[in-house]
Amino acid sequence: MLTQNRNRAEALISVILPVYNGASTIADAISSIQQQSDPHWELILVDDGSTDDTYARVAAMADADSRLRLIQTAHGGIVSALRTGISKARGGFLARMDADDISLAHRFTAQRQWFAAHPAGGLCGTGVVMTGSDIRSGRQRYEDWLNGIQAHCVVEQELFVECPMAHPTFMMTRSAYDAVGGYRDVSGPEDYDLVFRMWHAGYELGNVPDACLHWQESSGRLSMNSPRYAERAFRQLKRTWLRRLRTDDSRHLYQWGAGEVGKRWLREWNEGEVTAVVDIRPGKIGQQIHGVPVIAATALPGPEDCFVVVMVGTPGARTLIRAWLGEAGYVECRDFRFFA
Repeated sequence: MLTQNRNRAEALISVILPVYNGASTIADAISSIQQQSDPHWELILVDDGSTDDTYARVAAMADADSRLRLIQTAHGGIVSALRTGISKARGGFLARMDADDISLAHRFTAQRQWFAAHPAGGLCGTGVVMTGSDIRSGRQRYEDWLNGIQAHCVVEQELFVECPMAHPTFMMTRSAYDAVGGYRDVSGPEDYDLVFRMWHAGYELGNVPDACLHWQESSGRLSMNSPRYAERAFRQLKRTWLRRLRTDDSRHLYQWGAGEVGKRWLREWNEGEVTAVVDIRPGKIGQQIHGVPVIAATALPGPEDCFVVVMVGTPGARTLIRAWLGEAGYVECRDFRFFA
């Protein structure tokens, strides 16, 4: 009997849904979980001090469905709410959900199948469909980029470009989550920070190719307003992890790209941290940008002497640079990485 109970708990998916003033959307979000084809889940809703009638709406739904568990807290922010919800979770899997998104009915089934096929898996996301009236070309490009990332090797290649897994689609094993220390209240994006730690700990990461979540985009969304998700905070997190990975790397650091993206990075490196910046514009060769000398790509030393961080945003440029560096003997992730 104890073994059966343990197996049931390990198979259970604990869905963590923090909500703050989500009265207008929360019912649809909850309904999308109730309609999952995989029935082995519990939904833990953390009302993070809402000032509207979110709590009353969720309480009514919880009264009618014992799989819904409602926790009310003082307003403490998303990390506090996530940690509170997870502390009450009983399942061997932890899944994320936001109050204004819709999980398609096959989401949990698809993610459970991914874990069954990847015994070393720690974290699994899914493809997404951006919804809402505020979607612009940049977000559409992000959707296309994100939905092209599936295998672990591609997650690793794209890791320093942007978070390669959509936070509202996260499903992770409880054991992996606990092993890396769970969500942390860092100055930057908590989901991206968790992905880095899962990857660094050696867990396999991947995305189900199917679009399993309708991801609501709006001007009021937390990720559009909190300093935690500002571009500078993302760059700082990437820089922190780059430095951590290069602790025992004696090679000089070179930056490829001094356009709009590259200049932001050049302004934020420590003095002398970057040896030179590569630019393809002949008129820039021999000059300095933010105190860093500009060289041609042909002046790069070999991969035994340098590590290259590539900061380019022009469509198609990454493909060309990847090919050029590959022909020059550089190996991606070992000798160079793409950033944004």
